[in-house]
Amino acid sequence: MRVAVGQINPTIGDFRGNVALVHAAMEQARQARADLLVLPELALCGYPPMDLLEQQAFVDANLSALDAVREATPPGLGVVVGYVGRNAEGGKRLTNSVALLADRRLLASQAKTLLPTYDVFDEARYFEPAPRHQVVEFAGERLGLAVCEDIWWETEPDPTAAYMRDPVKEYAAEGATVIVAPSASPYHIGKPQLRLRLLRQIAHKYRVATVYANTVGANDDLIFDGQSLVVDADGAVLAVGGAFVPDLVACDVGAHAARAATGAATVEPEFLTRPPYAEVEAALATGLGDYLRKTGHDRVLVAVSGGIDSAVVAAVAARALGGAQVTAFSLPSMHSSEGSRVDAAALCANLGVAMHTIPITALYDTYIDALHDHLGSRPADTTEENLQARIRGTLMMAYANRTSGSMLLTTGNKSELATGYATLYGDMAGALAPIADLFKTQVYALAAEINRDGEVIPRQTIDKPPSAELRPDQRDDQSLPPYGILDAILTAYIHDGRSAEEITKAGYDRVVVDAVLGLLARAEHKRRQAPPVLKVSPKAFGPGRRLPIARAPFEGGATSSPAGTSAV
Repeated sequence: MRVAVGQINPTIGDFRGNVALVHAAMEQARQARADLLVLPELALCGYPPMDLLEQQAFVDANLSALDAVREATPPGLGVVVGYVGRNAEGGKRLTNSVALLADRRLLASQAKTLLPTYDVFDEARYFEPAPRHQVVEFAGERLGLAVCEDIWWETEPDPTAAYMRDPVKEYAAEGATVIVAPSASPYHIGKPQLRLRLLRQIAHKYRVATVYANTVGANDDLIFDGQSLVVDADGAVLAVGGAFVPDLVACDVGAHAARAATGAATVEPEFLTRPPYAEVEAALATGLGDYLRKTGHDRVLVAVSGGIDSAVVAAVAARALGGAQVTAFSLPSMHSSEGSRVDAAALCANLGVAMHTIPITALYDTYIDALHDHLGSRPADTTEENLQARIRGTLMMAYANRTSGSMLLTTGNKSELATGYATLYGDMAGALAPIADLFKTQVYALAAEINRDGEVIPRQTIDKPPSAELRPDQRDDQSLPPYGILDAILTAYIHDGRSAEEITKAGYDRVVVDAVLGLLARAEHKRRQAPPVLKVSPKAFGPGRRLPIARAPFEGGATSSPAGTSAV
């Protein structure tokens, strides 16, 4: 059987546009002389539709889109496409389903069995799982239609995902020769390699080929990398979709192809050798570009301070959108160093980005004078620091309001968001947080990747000690542990689920561990008010990490903010 895999970029709720993408993929598959075209999970409505599924009109429009695709299927081509089905057997009223269409007929429909509820997923809120599976005969092969998570049973991707059924095992027992896996698998660092290991594990365990069709693009905080895979029954890779781009790949697969594998062409996935932060940069560019396009914006604003975080955000934005679509602002105060101003200007010149300068010292003095009678002569603290950040946020948001199609980006990283080393309504003001799922040490790694072919981010920006420059001679390590230690503790706690005791046993000072976890707990209210974070790690701040704000610091840690950190 010759199969084509079409990784497309649907927009949630754009049924006309999504059907047009399917039509284009069908034409490409026909030209590739494919017997079967496999498209992603929920391709007709976009993933994840979330509470739009509660609107009857949304479900109806999705079913109308399915009919439109069915009527347009070319002769001799089968099409597997994801859609929202109606459940007639009791339980939840909807199913996450795929249809096999051919000759303008619905040959088969299969609902998803394993409905993930971990991390960013909440599918059991909407869908009823499939009560049964049935192998489908098509083009001389026996197809098992396994929707995304249905093949992930093999890896137990999350400690809470203890599934009672294994759809792949059931299909193999029924004599399936090819597992067809439409998917909407969000990207994170290491995910493409994990998928390949999974498909090879299925091949070696069950002696079946797998056609894995992943969506591409981004919706809100989720980035989809494509990189679809076709793996034969021996575990050899027959085809790989492009990274972060729509693509269609075609190859022969199935029982006969497996028997003839000694002469079959195989490919080496590029993601096995690609520099990891080149992939991260591509992911962030995809997330940023689609967020703008799908929300109706066409340009971004960035406040450039001369520091590493704003430099990386500006560089990613300029590379993703073009320098002409990025406007930068330097907003120096009395504490901004001359070196930082020079570095910001050099960065923008390197990127071809227009930079405007608005000094804020006079505005700051006006605010302080207005507050003097009410606050008196109390010693300076984070109030003055936060005020500078909020003046900058106000100016940037005002410019965004007045310039049609503009969107302000925040420039904070994951280390800052974790510890609360950021100001609500100040540097946290904006519509999207591009690097807030990268720890500070990872931001430096991404900066090195950006500079791989020549200096884009000024060397001085990378080399100087990080500082918010909100008070004289300020450095981040006066308020936080060194980032190498801080990020290791945060990774162990947030990503790996380690306790304070386990982290301490790994070699970290218990006082430092407790202080970091205390900061993390107290900053929850800030993270609830932060803009969407582009997810590139296994556990990002956002819908995939839901914790109460009002809670006890159950693993120790101080209950008051240390000097230099912002309470609000």
